Amino acid sequence: MAPADAGQLMRAAHAEWTKLRTLPSTGWLMLLTVAGTVGLGLAITGSLDYTHCAPPCRVDTTKLSLTGVRLGQVGVLVLAVLATTAEYSTRTIRPTLLAVPRRPRVVLGKLGVLTVLGVVTGVLAVAGSLVAGRAVLPGNGFTAAHGFPALSLADDLTRRAALGTVVYLGLVALLGAGLGLLLRDTAGALTAALGLLYGAPVLALFVSDPTWQHRIHRYAPMDAGLAIQSTRDLAAAHIGPWAGLGVLSAYAAAAVVAGLVLFQLRDTR
Repeated sequence: MAPADAGQLMRAAHAEWTKLRTLPSTGWLMLLTVAGTVGLGLAITGSLDYTHCAPPCRVDTTKLSLTGVRLGQVGVLVLAVLATTAEYSTRTIRPTLLAVPRRPRVVLGKLGVLTVLGVVTGVLAVAGSLVAGRAVLPGNGFTAAHGFPALSLADDLTRRAALGTVVYLGLVALLGAGLGLLLRDTAGALTAALGLLYGAPVLALFVSDPTWQHRIHRYAPMDAGLAIQSTRDLAAAHIGPWAGLGVLSAYAAAAVVAGLVLFQLRDTR
């Protein structure tokens, strides 16, 4: 990329950042993500009791500590969708394109800022969840003496689960942004995004065939993406940790590419 193009892309990203940081909803949605992730993880780990775990106890304490992201991700998703659809409802998309006529730069600047916000939010949410789990689990009997060392990023599997969860939230932000560009409607994009993430797990509950249950979990964006959190009994998982994150990446990439193509071709009415 030529220095002039890089400079223009940075200016487009700075403009998108200016828009987002001046909106009160941005901070609140990031806070919702962190609070929802940490709060649900704390509720789950706080309810565990080692004495109720049938031996050999194989509870995945790392995964349970981070499982609150299934709820918290809604905040990042809403933020990403609003960032790409609000300009259509307020008709501010035209001034945006007058300031930055090359549409791909507008999209790339927006996606870059949203990805950074998703990752920063993910870091805070993951750190809070691990701290909460580390504080609560030993008191419930999940101690090193019972085969459950304190949660620590020094452990390779815990570090992979933590890093993967952060990446997961960044990909969720891209998925929401892509669907927002594609549909240009806040309600429609949110419905599509929530349906993609939460619809498959609900569908699997009504499928009695184990083979189809496995396929649904294996290729559903949320279930596949969050396989990265597993640190125990990996052989029993529906998909490998990094392969699962790759499935979510494919969904996000498809939404972004489709949204970018349509954004380039159609008018802004």
